[in-house]
Amino acid sequence: MRGLWKVLFGRTTIFVVLILIQAFILFGGVAVLGTKVILTNNIIGLLSVIILFYLLNARTNSSFKLMWIIIIVATPAIGVPFFIFTRFQPDTKEIAKRLKEEILLHKNLLLPDAATEDRLEADSGNEYGIFKYIYEEGHFPVYDNVGMKYFPLGEDKFDELVKQLQSAQRFIFMEYFIVAKGEMWEQILNILKQKVREGVEVRFLYDGTNTLVNLPKKYPKQLRGYGIQCKVFSPMKPMISTHQNNRDHRKIAVIDGHTAFTGGVNIADEYINRKERFGHWKDTAIMVKGRAVDSFTIMFLQLWNIDSKTNEDCSRYLYRGNSYDDSVKYGGYIVPYGDSPLDNEEVGKKVYLDIINRANEYVHIMTPYLILDEEMTSALIFAAQRGIDVKLILPHIPDKKYAYMLARTHYKELISEGVKIYEYTPGFVHAKNFISDDEKAVVGTINLDFRSLYLHFECAAYIWNNPIVTDIEEDFQDTLAKCHKITLKDCKSYSAVGKICGKVLRLIAPLM
Repeated sequence: MRGLWKVLFGRTTIFVVLILIQAFILFGGVAVLGTKVILTNNIIGLLSVIILFYLLNARTNSSFKLMWIIIIVATPAIGVPFFIFTRFQPDTKEIAKRLKEEILLHKNLLLPDAATEDRLEADSGNEYGIFKYIYEEGHFPVYDNVGMKYFPLGEDKFDELVKQLQSAQRFIFMEYFIVAKGEMWEQILNILKQKVREGVEVRFLYDGTNTLVNLPKKYPKQLRGYGIQCKVFSPMKPMISTHQNNRDHRKIAVIDGHTAFTGGVNIADEYINRKERFGHWKDTAIMVKGRAVDSFTIMFLQLWNIDSKTNEDCSRYLYRGNSYDDSVKYGGYIVPYGDSPLDNEEVGKKVYLDIINRANEYVHIMTPYLILDEEMTSALIFAAQRGIDVKLILPHIPDKKYAYMLARTHYKELISEGVKIYEYTPGFVHAKNFISDDEKAVVGTINLDFRSLYLHFECAAYIWNNPIVTDIEEDFQDTLAKCHKITLKDCKSYSAVGKICGKVLRLIAPLM
């Protein structure tokens, strides 16, 4: 009875009910207008034509265009007002404006080093182009002679993170998508409280979705009571808003400006296998040492200051040249980069496409979700058709059944054309890794789905010619040994219900 009471009157239920009430009012207004049939039909018909022309000429993904066209043609009375509503969101426009101001403000702090760029162009030839693109469109420069370490499991990253947090002397910045109470968070929190007592500046930023389930609504106040500066990115509000669709999916930790972490690992016990939810949790992360940490530092501060009315001097947090660590691997080049859903530039997606399209021998991918648009599907198939070894590792035990059903709709098409798909039989894969040709790799937060590629704030590190690329590929092969290869026979034997649900869900895949 107590559990039922909690579900009925919990924050999530109340939030959903209030959203539904607003939706009823919004579409109810259209229904009222519907009593004036001729006038309403003429207005909606005219708006439908205008919107369809706009969509056909808009610079946006074809899957989004198709979804809106279907909605507007099938149910114009609902589709037209909903489309107009999504295009006039003052909150989203204000955040986009502030983020642009922050990028311009800090642009001089992330200038490329001419000597590094010259060496890269001489060493890599065609590789220089993708680094140039990331700087011009994402505003993040390339660095060389940076130390890096790869962690094949969340618990490996956590052990190192604890060590680095305990060594902090100046400041700690942490930004995470999921933060849940448990053994992992308690250990980190105790360190942060101790560091505050030692005079270390601590800032903690987490995504607003945590306020629905994981953390109390007033939790930032509790953290501030410990001396920890805390902000919630886009707190969930019981109102219809497209702004609430743009989540902060990044995972960043910066210590003293000389050490940074990123990857798939959030702060919750399942990520380090202290709690079992979907079998064994396979995740990955990297640690970066040196000047490249500046990009993660500024990335964090840009989002931290997005709701601030004053301009912060961020130069005091930049690298000071004291990061040498004989436990990491030096060499090659790295560009840490972020991706914003508000600037109409899909940096994360284009980096992935570039890796696939320029591969000479292989592309190996680990991703928890496979919700693809036509462009990504075509790139994977064409790579396989021209003889590239394209392998994908996905979960065997999914965390979201709808995402798994959607992923399965791509299996047959990809496998028929030579793409090899494997499922991690011990459990769930949450890693977001791309590796190619023993030369390049991406480790970060960017999934192969619409939410990561178009809707979320994301981050990653593009690595070229550093020895950890070998470590990342070795981990892929070790993981592959624990996987089941999916065949066309497996595709045929998949449940009829799963196939039907997956195909229906593809109609709204851009929202999944």
